Amino acid sequence: MADPDSLVRTLRPWLGVLARRRRRLWLGGLLMALTLFSALGLFAVSGWFITATGLTGLLFAAGVAATLDVYVPGGLIRLFAVTRTASRYLERLYNHDTVLRLLADLRTRLFATLAGQDSRTLAGRRASDWLNRLTADIDTLDSLYLRLLAPPAVALAVGALLSAGVAYFVPLAGAVLGATLLAGWLWFTLGQARLGMAASRRHVDELEALRGGVMETLQGLAELEAYATLPRRLRRLERLEARLHESQRRLGRRVALGNALQVWLTGTAVAVTLWLAAGAFEAGSISGAVAVMLPMAVLAMGEAFGALPAAFTWLGATRGAAERLNEMAGPTPAAVSEAAEVPATNALTLRLDRVGVRYPGALQPALEDLSLRLAPGARLAVEGASGSGKSTLTALLGRQLAPSAGRITLGGIALDAWPEAELRRRVAVLTQQTELLDDSLAANLRLADPKADDEALWQALGQVSLADWAQALPQGLQTRVGEGGRRISGGQARRVALARLFLCDPALVVLDEPFAGVDRATARALGSALDAWLAERSVVYLVHKADGEASLPGIQQTISLASGRPQRAATIHHGPGGSAQ
Repeated sequence: MADPDSLVRTLRPWLGVLARRRRRLWLGGLLMALTLFSALGLFAVSGWFITATGLTGLLFAAGVAATLDVYVPGGLIRLFAVTRTASRYLERLYNHDTVLRLLADLRTRLFATLAGQDSRTLAGRRASDWLNRLTADIDTLDSLYLRLLAPPAVALAVGALLSAGVAYFVPLAGAVLGATLLAGWLWFTLGQARLGMAASRRHVDELEALRGGVMETLQGLAELEAYATLPRRLRRLERLEARLHESQRRLGRRVALGNALQVWLTGTAVAVTLWLAAGAFEAGSISGAVAVMLPMAVLAMGEAFGALPAAFTWLGATRGAAERLNEMAGPTPAAVSEAAEVPATNALTLRLDRVGVRYPGALQPALEDLSLRLAPGARLAVEGASGSGKSTLTALLGRQLAPSAGRITLGGIALDAWPEAELRRRVAVLTQQTELLDDSLAANLRLADPKADDEALWQALGQVSLADWAQALPQGLQTRVGEGGRRISGGQARRVALARLFLCDPALVVLDEPFAGVDRATARALGSALDAWLAERSVVYLVHKADGEASLPGIQQTISLASGRPQRAATIHHGPGGSAQ
């Protein structure tokens, strides 16, 4: 098995998240212990009562006067039976509720970490990998408390209590039982973990590969069909599935081994305790009823150990999930100082000094040696074909990406030193991808201004020529747009995203293909409305060809990009919005 210290380091961040709900964890553990103790008491008292009743009957049959109090043991049996049933129900209900809360805590923490990652980090993995982190890996951690922490702790505590109780009556039996239970506990935890660590860790990697492969196959089904590569892709998925099934069978055999050893150990402990108790009975140190009570109590340890082999055989899966999640939990490249003082004015100069960006594993930089200066109120067009670096520049200006080289300043302050809230208020970015949530039209608009009233929303929709359309909808502003805006057309979704800009009051506006998916006549109308709103704001347009964008108002400067490099110095274009800079 891997170094225990390494395992603890891997799990420590997630144990810290669990510790925030320590009161619930303690109460859940106590309910688990109460259930097990009730089972132990039920077995022990039942064994004693049945034996004592039989012996009393034999004495009566032999003509010997004898008495037996049936009310106290009978009451204890009912108490333990009811307590066991009630505590098990409450324990399952309470602990599963706790686990759901813990999963929510873990998922919230991870989503916050994921939301803080820059574009370079996000580009280092496929979307299916990130989804697997947020869903499957977090779900794997649900075993951390419910299977890996509480059950072995409770089993160890109850085993020690039982051994002490047996030792009270028969010291040798208690010592042997304690040693046997401890040896079994160590095997069912550390031993099974060692047996299954590598295989279970590999299993979750194979499962992730299969999930990612299936998702990518479904997303690219049309292309795979068109290029006749779907059969080859399916064969690859079948091989992944076969390896997954084989690892499941291998782990299943190891779990079965652990379960068989658990049954054997419990049976052996019962037999050894019965043998030593019988010897003590023969020596006259304990009664016959106690001699039967002790092994019957030991029989309850099968319930305590029953879940341990399977849980610890799969410990490698939990460890692998935690390791992958730890890779995301470090500080983001674009760490900011919330204490930075920023200018109160919106007249901010944007400067890029020899900025470069290289994505992980890329053969060449996405941007290289880019320098520009944008004065307050100026409008710049950055033109270039797809892949020239325009979207990378968008991510840089929105601080979704940190530069690999060079420096970006806004208002004389390094962009990465701007407080988050201030930066989001001063810089508005419209990316090529239209981001709409599966919520109402109003909710999607209020992403730009949560305090905006309905009148402001209608005015914003009017600016993008969507007010009449929205008024004709049966539910108006409360109409749901669907995930990613799937219930509306692409052009309408683009204009809803554009309408959000009109609810902001930024100093710098970055527009990446602002009229993508919009017909030419509508684009001209939107350009006129946009021109008035952009007055006295600094603007960066990112387009394929600036000369062909008649709908973009007031372009004063143009920079061309090709393969991430500026091709010429800023070229002056006298637009209707003002003078060149």
